Amino acid sequence: MDRIVAAKELAFRVGFTGYSGHLRVEPLSPLERPNGLSSLPDFVPELWLLVVQNGEKRIPVADRFKPPAFPRETPESIKEYIEEKYLFPRLDADEFSPEKAGRQWEFDWFSKSKIHLEPSLPRTVVVPTWELPFRHPKNGLGKGKCEPISVQGEVSGLTVGAEGSAGLPRMAGPTKDFVKGSLNNRPFRPGGLDDSQALEKLLPMGVSNGEWVWEVINGGPSQTIPPGFKHGVDLDDLKAHPYSWTVCEDQNAVESASDEKLNEFSVQFDDLFKKAWEEDVGEFARDGIVVINLLSKPIPSVYLQLPFNSLHYHGHNSELEAEVHEESIELQPEANKENAPGGIDTESLVLDEILSVESGRSTSRLNETSDSGAEAAEQDKEAWAISGGSEGVAEHFHELVPDMALEFPFELDKFQKEAIYYLEKGDSVFVAAHTSAGKTVVAEYAFALASKHCTRAVYTAPIKTISNQKYRDFCGKFDVGLLTGDISLRPEASCLIMTTEILRSMLYRGADIIRDIEWVIFDEVHYVNDVERGVVWEEVIIMLPRHINIILLSATVPNTIEFADWIGRTKQKKIRVTGTTKRPVPLEHCLFYSGELYQICESEIFMPQGVKTAKEAYKRQKATHGGSSGKYPGFSSGHDGSRPQKRENSHGRHNKHSGSHNLGSFSGMGGGNQHNASNRGSWRSEASLWLLLINKLSRKSLLPVIIFCFSKNRCDKSADNITGIDLTSNSEKSEIRVFCDKAFSRLKGSDRNLPQVVRVQNLLRRGIGVHHAGLLPIVKEVVEMLFCRGVIKVLFSTETFAMGVNAPARTVVFDTLRKFDGKEFRQLIPGEYTQMAGRAGRRGLDKIGTVVIMCRDEIPEESDLKCAIVGSATRLESQFRLTYIMILHLLRVEELKVEDMLKRSFAEFHTQKKLPEKQQLLLRKLAQPVRTIECIKGEPAIEEYYEIYSEAEKYSNQISEAIVQSPSSQQFLMPGRVMVVKSQSAQDHLLGVIVKSPSANAKRYITLVLTPELPSTFQGPLTGGNLQDKKSPDFQILVPKAKRGLDDDYYSAVTSRKGSGIINLILPHRGIAAGVNYEVREIDNKDILSICSCKIKIDQVGLLQDISSAAYSKTVQQLLDKKSDGKYPSALDPVKDLKLNDMNIVEVYYKWNNLWPKMAQNKCHGCVKLEEHIRLAKEMMKHKEEVNALMFQMSDEALQQMPDFQGRIDVLKEIGCIDADLVVQIKGRVACEMNSGEELICTECLFENQLDDLEPEEAMAIMSALVFQQRNTSEPSLTPKLFQAKKRLYETAIRLGELQAHFKLQISPEEYAQENLKFGLVEVVYEWAKGTPFADICELTDVPEGLIVRTIVRLDETCREFKNAASIMGNSALYKKMEAASNAIKRDIVFAASLYITGL
Repeated sequence: MDRIVAAKELAFRVGFTGYSGHLRVEPLSPLERPNGLSSLPDFVPELWLLVVQNGEKRIPVADRFKPPAFPRETPESIKEYIEEKYLFPRLDADEFSPEKAGRQWEFDWFSKSKIHLEPSLPRTVVVPTWELPFRHPKNGLGKGKCEPISVQGEVSGLTVGAEGSAGLPRMAGPTKDFVKGSLNNRPFRPGGLDDSQALEKLLPMGVSNGEWVWEVINGGPSQTIPPGFKHGVDLDDLKAHPYSWTVCEDQNAVESASDEKLNEFSVQFDDLFKKAWEEDVGEFARDGIVVINLLSKPIPSVYLQLPFNSLHYHGHNSELEAEVHEESIELQPEANKENAPGGIDTESLVLDEILSVESGRSTSRLNETSDSGAEAAEQDKEAWAISGGSEGVAEHFHELVPDMALEFPFELDKFQKEAIYYLEKGDSVFVAAHTSAGKTVVAEYAFALASKHCTRAVYTAPIKTISNQKYRDFCGKFDVGLLTGDISLRPEASCLIMTTEILRSMLYRGADIIRDIEWVIFDEVHYVNDVERGVVWEEVIIMLPRHINIILLSATVPNTIEFADWIGRTKQKKIRVTGTTKRPVPLEHCLFYSGELYQICESEIFMPQGVKTAKEAYKRQKATHGGSSGKYPGFSSGHDGSRPQKRENSHGRHNKHSGSHNLGSFSGMGGGNQHNASNRGSWRSEASLWLLLINKLSRKSLLPVIIFCFSKNRCDKSADNITGIDLTSNSEKSEIRVFCDKAFSRLKGSDRNLPQVVRVQNLLRRGIGVHHAGLLPIVKEVVEMLFCRGVIKVLFSTETFAMGVNAPARTVVFDTLRKFDGKEFRQLIPGEYTQMAGRAGRRGLDKIGTVVIMCRDEIPEESDLKCAIVGSATRLESQFRLTYIMILHLLRVEELKVEDMLKRSFAEFHTQKKLPEKQQLLLRKLAQPVRTIECIKGEPAIEEYYEIYSEAEKYSNQISEAIVQSPSSQQFLMPGRVMVVKSQSAQDHLLGVIVKSPSANAKRYITLVLTPELPSTFQGPLTGGNLQDKKSPDFQILVPKAKRGLDDDYYSAVTSRKGSGIINLILPHRGIAAGVNYEVREIDNKDILSICSCKIKIDQVGLLQDISSAAYSKTVQQLLDKKSDGKYPSALDPVKDLKLNDMNIVEVYYKWNNLWPKMAQNKCHGCVKLEEHIRLAKEMMKHKEEVNALMFQMSDEALQQMPDFQGRIDVLKEIGCIDADLVVQIKGRVACEMNSGEELICTECLFENQLDDLEPEEAMAIMSALVFQQRNTSEPSLTPKLFQAKKRLYETAIRLGELQAHFKLQISPEEYAQENLKFGLVEVVYEWAKGTPFADICELTDVPEGLIVRTIVRLDETCREFKNAASIMGNSALYKKMEAASNAIKRDIVFAASLYITGL
């Protein structure tokens, strides 16, 4: 800037600093003059002015005082002059008039500053690559030196992130994109991201894992020449040590050689590699033990898949670091590993070395059970949410914060002082306190700090009403701007108020204003539980850059610490948690029944006696009036929510807005509905009930009162039916009339006479107000402002008043404790009740606030009351979900992957929090020795056998219950039936036959089964004990026929002798027949694996009673014949034989029976070591499954929403928004612009040119289906052209729904189309765009006026998005059409300026 003269030659220069255009003042040295004496400033008082002349002679020039020509300049006067002339610019009164509120003026700070911006950073940079020492190129640069190979890399890939308060090193964009950003910008790097990936790119791998140290220690050349340089660092005496790379067979030789080298170089390298030396060299560790460090040795590939902190922890797990030890062992160079004799498994060797632990010390610590180690683990973890430790802050507040950025005219509460103290320290703060406790003080102080630091602060609110109200509240105190969907006021201000969606858009678009933001204030954080919009809070918190501090203001929630811990871990910064559970005004809760108030809770203490007294009164009233509701005849029990009736909609052309027509049904105590035609008596009873309550409250001085009803129609109907009551004085009537006249004067004549405006004014004059979403915005603001002034005594409101407006009352009344949440009627949850009840009690005016619950035909249950009043508040729960626009933004910027966003969501918080523990557990699992199975039959086949066995086990219970125990199978389980049964170990199966069926005395089957062959050296019986004689009934061996006697021979036919049923066998009975082992034993139904389709003839008497060798031989031989070629007989047919009707069971049955032949053909079948090997295989498989499960849990695939993400990626590929490489195409960029409507439908609509053949008015009408939200409306009357456009858009939505369902997304095409396209206001918007007055378009539908205005306002935002999309597409005709359509709807009451913004 040019030189500026203040007063008399006190020169300074005013310039701009930073990208945001902050002013700076620089003093300048005085100018040189030829005659310094004559040009002295006149304001200097000349007492004595001595001039040295002629050596030592001094001559007085002035003998008297000369009065100053100008007043004395002081630092204060200079500061005042600068502020007046340069820091407080005067705005043009015409351009900045209230009538032009909402406009945005371009102010080019950068062209005004005329300061050359810094040059842009280079796009690429040269970085060295890492090579193994023995592969270094020899370029003749001298012995002991080498030049590393370098590669060219992108700067963006090497940037770690913003440091301090600076953003990414990029140039600022155009001025027009300074606030809202652009799709061409990269977003700022989110704070808290793991910088390891960027560090890996910035530093070569050898530098990251310490190989460079070991290279030099082992005699490798030092890399002293940087990439691209001819000469490097001169290390004087540091020269390469002679070395050679050899193959060592003996590991001990490597260790000894390594030790010698370490000792030899310990002094020479001590100074150069001090840090690495202290961490790596084993000789300097205590007792010869070295802490595990990634820099000590190369890491196997299995560990390179894990984060580095899984092996070496600093800070977080220092205790674990101190406990895990290893002996220092030097590894062979990688080149020798391949040639090492014996095929050494290097990876296993390294694994054993790294994770070997001292017995008795670290093993016990690492293998602690989860319950015993939970407390220690929690202590080791770094606490990101800090609660407590604030003792003494409130007492010594003024000493700790002597120079406050903002003084308050009242004494601050303790939690407010603590929060301000932490803000002064630059910490992020979470403040949880009840409604009206004073949380806004913290936000105000953050604004003051931002102004003091010449930075910016952003205040975000969940709904537009809060934003507008806060703008009015802060406007007189700070330099405030407002940014909402339809309003942009002073975006250059230092304190900005905006909706959370606007901030999210700024973050995704990389708005340069983000650089200047110091504080982001999230108000009403408990709104994160909102199903539709809660995800926005999580997105913004994750995307915020590192330099931005966070302030969270919330109602009291039980998991404050948990939520703050998530934010702290996500952003890698401490979160100070403070607040209070004390209400500024205590509450008392009462039941109102039969004209009396019954107190049931006071000071958070529930009083069951009050409920009991109310129920006794209810019983007396019921007995007196025969079951009716006492004093209110005609008030039926139709209010019970358990019997809701269907609402009837009128589709005729009529005006429903007078307050008495077509207001639908209302919900009573139970939240149900009643038909209008039959409830006149009920409404009269309701009116008398409200009058009784209001008179009661008035006599007790408990007005004003807010009555919460959970229906817009019920609010209007209740207010309209209270006739004959006037609660305002003459002066209040005059104030109301003047205020309304002034507020509505900005409307044109026809809009001032709208039925709703007239009706509300009549109610207001009597001190009665209504407030709900169906009111016109200006009417709602009038009601809110008059209520804050105290002239409205009774306000009927929906629950949005408790969230959106800071307007407490003396009393709060609940019309019912049940509400319809869009899906079903349910009880109010404690959080909802607390939010609304918190409006009772005005701080500084009331000593106690009163909450009243209306009771009509019943008294609520004590448990329901207790739950709502003193129950635990609603926990903060994640509502995070993937959206297409989120995916496209993240794919577009590549700064934050979608997987990273999912990992950092609150939903994945607990899983990600346990990752270090899982990493340690995985390392311990991998370090366990691998057991091997020695097969006596050659190559082990136990793994294959175990897989078949495991698969059979899965079907076991299902088959056993459905088939074996079924009645149809019992007819087959008779003697002689061949079947497959379990072995005694239950790990093998045997072929057998039923010998005897269960009887009254014996409940089990007696079967003969073929058992495995005996080993060659039989040293004992199969079941222990000594081998008995061959004639013994417990064990029997058949000798060859030539050596048998006559008695030993067997018969050729089954004996016809009828047995006595006596069993002479001692079960189990074992023996050998026909060279095969067999066993007779008892089994249960559950031991039967398969029932075969064949039978054999058996001699039951010979087998069980006579114990005939011939009978056993014949039976065994028949079983062997059935088992031909090692295959079992076929099983019973599941449909024909077993009569199974369930196809799933039939399918399982076939799989089940196909497994047994496979197992029988495996060589492990019948092996005597099968049980032992099965046990080993089971342990090995369990270990493998645990390792795989841990790896899966640590991978991205384990994220809850990963399947949904994959499906959405497939959808985006299919419709062309991204290509096969996940690069966002032009269609995807257009979808990124769509925020107000469903992005896929909007994008397809544009690319299918569905708006080309429509006029601007028709295009706007069809677009209304994208933003209108009410489901049940009257059917609009459409022109043929509009009808075709509607049909075309609906078919597009159906097609997109089917496409998403095809890719396994949980979406019904019909529901998808109906949820995102609602055509109820197509006719209304069409007529409005054609210029029809607002009063006339209200006659066309039964939609409330407020929703009509809201839809048209949002439609203007959609129109701007379509214009931006048209620019991206290059469709100039569509751009002009959207511009004309936007101008057509911007008029009259729909776009009337907010009273909060323009004032009155």
